[in-house]
Amino acid sequence: MSTSRQDMRQVMGHFATGVCVVSTRRDDGSPVGTTVNAVTSVSLEPPLLLVCLAHDSETLAAVQATLHFTVSILAEGQQAHSNRFAAKGEQARSHEVHFGEHESGLPCLPDALATIACRVSAMHHAGDHMIVIGEALSTSSAPTEVAPLLFFRGSYSRLERERPPALKRPVRRRRVAVLERIG
Repeated sequence: MSTSRQDMRQVMGHFATGVCVVSTRRDDGSPVGTTVNAVTSVSLEPPLLLVCLAHDSETLAAVQATLHFTVSILAEGQQAHSNRFAAKGEQARSHEVHFGEHESGLPCLPDALATIACRVSAMHHAGDHMIVIGEALSTSSAPTEVAPLLFFRGSYSRLERERPPALKRPVRRRRVAVLERIG
């Protein structure tokens, strides 16, 4: 019994993930990036994370050349960034976005929920992707009120957070007159 590509995609869709854009610079200095949801913390000491990039990705080729990248964690409402960087043709789509510049000099999305600048620590072949382990050089994040962009079962989703009791609105009850129509 074997698992098909479609079976794997469908079952992994049940695992809710955040959405990120991994970006770096090409040899000519122009930015390039791609949407990923395979990002995870590996270690706190040293601070390591991993991202998975397709072997045919222009972003992977640039990461392999520069040995540096940023991870921009997308905020709720940034589906357009996710869609743009998930489309084929990374070179064309990278010119459609206004990249900011991280303090490291690497391109990043300036309105992201959080950004992590990394130096490549290791790379491992895994199927049709490369696992890239990055050492976090610096991080930045938005205010805590900003919600993340989530992906679940093939579509974007929202994180529903209960408001703290002090912020909840009191329930107002209105009297409703019921008129019975006679006749």
